[in-house]
Amino acid sequence: DLHSFPTRRSSDLQLEGKVLCMLKSMTGFGRGEYSDDNYTIVVEIRSINHKYSDFFVRIPRKYSFAEEYIRTSLKEFIKRGKVEVNITVDSTIQGDVDIELNMELAEKYCKSLYSIQDNLGIAGDIDINSFCKLPEILKIVQGKEEEDLFTAAVKNAMSGAIEKLDNMRIIEGEHMVRDIRERAMLMKDIVDEIEKYAPKVSEKYVCKMKERIVELVGENTEIPEDRILLEAAIFADKSNVTEEIIRLKSHIDKLLGILEVSDGPEGKKMDFLMQEMNREANTIGSKANDLEITENVLILKSEIEKIREQVQNIE
Repeated sequence: DLHSFPTRRSSDLQLEGKVLCMLKSMTGFGRGEYSDDNYTIVVEIRSINHKYSDFFVRIPRKYSFAEEYIRTSLKEFIKRGKVEVNITVDSTIQGDVDIELNMELAEKYCKSLYSIQDNLGIAGDIDINSFCKLPEILKIVQGKEEEDLFTAAVKNAMSGAIEKLDNMRIIEGEHMVRDIRERAMLMKDIVDEIEKYAPKVSEKYVCKMKERIVELVGENTEIPEDRILLEAAIFADKSNVTEEIIRLKSHIDKLLGILEVSDGPEGKKMDFLMQEMNREANTIGSKANDLEITENVLILKSEIEKIREQVQNIE
């Protein structure tokens, strides 16, 4: 039977306990905590699948100076995905702050306020109290010493959170790689069987055509062999799926190659391969015009879709 294939197991493929490559899932969670005489810092990182890289950092405004370091640290490990970082800080340090005056902004505010008075005829005094209420003129910033202390502390907390997040993504990635490889090998078997069976399609067509002629005009009528051969040749040309099979096998081999040796983000490339495989499978199904091949194309497309769903979560 063309569409009867044995179920492959991990043990059949000698995959048990074997890390095929370093493809990572985009989904994960990591929590890191650091405490010393000055700070208790908790960092929680959550990541989910996303078409591009998107980082959102939630940190007390007082420590916003560390956000750039946090983003840079994440980008070393996460190339694609939506990442949310939540940082809570308990500090025992008091009083190590500076006040920054933005004189240039104050002058612009002043000119704008006087312009409003002149143009709209609004009465009132513009005094120091008015300026104190305007944003960004006076800014409280951490002293350089505390910035250094906090950056060192958050570095330790971030390190633990990133390590746990990355480990979770690697482990889930390993499971996905095993599943994808099993399905890819099954697809390879299906395509091989279709390739073996495809030449028989034109033969079946000739037999059916002869049977139909006999049904219509009777057994005693001479069947025009040359005409039948011409029709068979036209049908064989239209139903030829050799090119599609070659391309499909090439895509599967490329996918298996990625699963074996990749050591970086390959999710977008794999997603493209699945789109191309689905396109070739559709073409085979429509051109072959044969029930047996169509049934196997449906199995093939089902496996492609299952792999595509997995690929959507690979970095």
